[in-house]
Amino acid sequence: MKTDVQTLEAKKAGTVELSDDLFGLEPRADILHRMVNYQRAKRQAGTHQTKSRGEIARTGAKFGAQKGGGGARHGSKRAGIFIGGAKAFGPKSRSHAIGMPKKLRALALRHALSTKAKASELIVLDNVDVKSAKTKDLQATLKKLGLENALIIDGAEVNDNFAKASRNIMNIDVLPVQGINTYDILRRHTLVLTKAAVEALETRFNGAGK
Repeated sequence: MKTDVQTLEAKKAGTVELSDDLFGLEPRADILHRMVNYQRAKRQAGTHQTKSRGEIARTGAKFGAQKGGGGARHGSKRAGIFIGGAKAFGPKSRSHAIGMPKKLRALALRHALSTKAKASELIVLDNVDVKSAKTKDLQATLKKLGLENALIIDGAEVNDNFAKASRNIMNIDVLPVQGINTYDILRRHTLVLTKAAVEALETRFNGAGK
């Protein structure tokens, strides 16, 4: 499939042929859903933890008489019923990551790209090279392209001035092509690829997942 290539000034700069294996698939919501769950689960820190009775620095000796004290027959100050005591069945540090085959992860990325192409939410730019690193200048440029909520993917390296200028723009994410992923594609309204990114993706997925 062919699509127009634009410049940062919103002018036409020719066309580019997009691979049907990457941009022409019929999107499958089940695969995309699995991939988003996989990515979000992997990002969870899993550092939540409370102390068990064995980790409380208190004596475990019985602190009162069995009878005659007028209260319950407690055997340890480590019990969860006391202030500073343990937490019964509390959370423990663990990994929340779930498994997903490598080929399925690659397929999910292709379906995410196809989703944007089918919804006409894909823009291909000639390049993102800018001379100014000012956020104000870049905002004006993106406004010409109608980009308010977008993921912008460049080649192996993002233009330094473009990366700096985009840092403080809300709802605009910029990544090198190595960082492209399903979750970030779907969470932004528009996907913007440079010609270098398109070439890198086609090279990367040449023959993959077939």
